[in-house]
Amino acid sequence: MYTTTNEEGILNNYATEPQMYYSEYPSPEQQSRYAFQGAIAGLLVLATVLVALIAS
Repeated sequence: MYTTTNEEGILNNYATEPQMYYSEYPSPEQQSRYAFQGAIAGLLVLATVLVALIAS
């Protein structure tokens, strides 16, 4: 942790920054899993909206 002190003796703490890295493109298996999760999320939102419309 990087720490500095000003003229009044007050400490300022700075967090250390993590090492940067580049992300990798998702594999075809991960892409299909993301598509499946998106479809499930869409169905959940649609069901919530339909229940709200029916209840009102």
